[in-house]
Amino acid sequence: MEIASALLLSIFALALAAPAIYRIAGRATGWLLSLAPLSLCLSFLMLSGSIAAGEVLGISYSWVPALGVRLAFYLDGWSLLFALLISSIGVLVLIYTGYYLEGHPLLGRFFLFILLFMGSMLGLVLADNLFVLFVFWELTSISSYFLIGFDSKRDAARAAALQALLVTGAGGLALLAGLVLLGQIVGGAEISKFLDGGEAIRAHGLYGPILCLVLLAAFTKSAQVPFHIWLPNAMEAPTPVSAYLHSATMVKAGVYLLGRLSPVLGGTDAWFYTVTAAGALTMTLAAWLTLRQEDLKRILAYSTISALGALVMLLGIGTHEAVKGAVVFLLAHALYKGGLFLVAGAVDHETGTRNVKQLGGLGRAMPITASAALLAALSMAAIPPLLGFIGKEALYEAVYRAESAALPLTALAVFASMIFVNVAAVTGIYPFFGKKPGHTPKHPHEAPVGMWLGPVCLAALSLLGGFFAPFLGDTLLAAAFTSIAREKIDLDLALWHGWTFTLALSAFTLAGGWLVFVSRDRLGGLASTLRLTSRWAPENWYALILQALNFTASWQTRILQNGYLRYYLFTVIIATVLAVGFPLAIRSEFDIAPQWTDFRFYELALAVLILLATLLATFTSSRLAAVIALGVVGYGIALLFILFGAPDLAMTQFLVETLMVILFVSVFYFLPRFVIFSNGLTRSRDALVASMAGALMGGITMVATSIQWHPPISDYLAENSLPLAHGRNIVNVILVDFRGLDTLGEITVLAVAGAGVFALLKLKSSKD
Repeated sequence: MEIASALLLSIFALALAAPAIYRIAGRATGWLLSLAPLSLCLSFLMLSGSIAAGEVLGISYSWVPALGVRLAFYLDGWSLLFALLISSIGVLVLIYTGYYLEGHPLLGRFFLFILLFMGSMLGLVLADNLFVLFVFWELTSISSYFLIGFDSKRDAARAAALQALLVTGAGGLALLAGLVLLGQIVGGAEISKFLDGGEAIRAHGLYGPILCLVLLAAFTKSAQVPFHIWLPNAMEAPTPVSAYLHSATMVKAGVYLLGRLSPVLGGTDAWFYTVTAAGALTMTLAAWLTLRQEDLKRILAYSTISALGALVMLLGIGTHEAVKGAVVFLLAHALYKGGLFLVAGAVDHETGTRNVKQLGGLGRAMPITASAALLAALSMAAIPPLLGFIGKEALYEAVYRAESAALPLTALAVFASMIFVNVAAVTGIYPFFGKKPGHTPKHPHEAPVGMWLGPVCLAALSLLGGFFAPFLGDTLLAAAFTSIAREKIDLDLALWHGWTFTLALSAFTLAGGWLVFVSRDRLGGLASTLRLTSRWAPENWYALILQALNFTASWQTRILQNGYLRYYLFTVIIATVLAVGFPLAIRSEFDIAPQWTDFRFYELALAVLILLATLLATFTSSRLAAVIALGVVGYGIALLFILFGAPDLAMTQFLVETLMVILFVSVFYFLPRFVIFSNGLTRSRDALVASMAGALMGGITMVATSIQWHPPISDYLAENSLPLAHGRNIVNVILVDFRGLDTLGEITVLAVAGAGVFALLKLKSSKD
């Protein structure tokens, strides 16, 4: 585990070095960079034996000890399955990228982004700390934003990247809130320590809010209806991004989260009905929407959303059969869908088009790619002996044995699977073995080795996975099942279980899928006719929300950033009064009632004089009277200093007030004639705000003088001024020695202000 964690962290360092490596290695960069995920994949394979035997591995590093956050990694069967998919498919995608984007001026930057995403995704599935998981969760959103918008010169790419970031980012904020609440319940942040404590969490009063927040995060990340809109638009990204992020890794992050937290959040009616219904709706609607598409990548994108819905539905059902179906179907889907996306990119690269109506008869020109596409398509169509067949069998077994709503769930699963057969034929078979419709923009020929290597490997794994299904069921998939179900059972995976009901459903699905394929044009027109109206379509809701967000931002900018200092002060004062004054007003433990018997007559008289002078300075229309009134206020405060034993402060105050009066009188000559611009209502408002601010400061002062949490420091200062600072004037010693840096800061402020005044005077003299 130490080696794997070190390799994981080294992925981020390699990402930073990727542009420099590309400038040196050129076309071979993909092969060189693939060595890092290959090493990770081999490391995880070496650990798979221990995980399959029931062992759980972990390692932790100190990160933010003050907050109790450790960089903790945790490897069990569920995280191992994802780690192997991320690292192994990452190897193929890096090699593929070097050929697909060969000659692109920003290819080095692309390698940086995709390695950053790879490390983030691996960190997410291996994280054992709630907040480390959140950090990596957000890093996947940020890195995918750069990847989707890689072709930043196109408006469509930028809009798709922004949409993906906003939708998944909103879910990320919900996840943070949910994880904070979950951490409060369990009293810690280590995921591995509370996976077996689900009963206490489900019985807690915060279970409902936590469930809603976590599901919102998972649904946005895994493109569940109505948050599915970002995934088809993300096809604006280069094909390596589509194959890696949007079929095998990022979009399954939500599925991973549901599987990881299902032991503590699952098993309730709220979980079952919400998760199952969302998954079933997504599976059905997305499958139907594939019939409207003509672009290879968009067809595969909608079928990916449908498959994600099936996975979410299975985790919502939560039975042993459903969890078994989820782990098997997840592996099968990642293999065949990643391969088909890479095939779509190769076809586009060699023919210049992805429109299925312009493709056909490519088998002779691209025999290797065609063979890989055929195997991947057969796996998607659930044809034995490929792994996709076993995955579809497990899906059917789970839905028809569901404890509730078995009949409608089975019907919906069969409907979606029929359309999957059509998608497999349209994307993986017909472009190569169908009738050639005409000339393509580019003369087709076989893709270079780096572009057909990925589809061939993934298709071969789909084939081998079918033959070696019993081995997978006893090792990798069994460990993943145990991590979710928290108990170990025999998965019993095989290509043949006899003449069963699921086998009959599979045969019926193939027949129905063939009918869908031959009627695809008619069904596509029907799907377009029956689509959601523009008013209720999620795409339009997103547009309306984005417009509202921009309008709100513009409105609050006009209010808060209007360029008028008086409004800035108004906002700051009101916010401070509400944030500080309200808590003070409702707290009853502060005794701030004034002791009137302690006041002397001349002290009250001086306070009244200062108050009257303040009112005169506020209401008078004579500048001379206002200056005199301000002087009275200043000299009155100086007298208060004398009365309370601070003659040095009083002397300073006398000097400052005298200087201020002289300066004010000196500039009278340059001031314009006194004019009142504000109306009575505005002045009343300002008077109210000023009174509130004054009352707040008075209240804070009274509270501060009424409580004593620590022994007073005055005794220490009196005792140590002479022996430590060699000064008899305690105030001077405080200013110069004990708080010397404060005094230095004040002198600096005065120096800057003096320089500003001097500059203004020079500017005035130069104009004269």
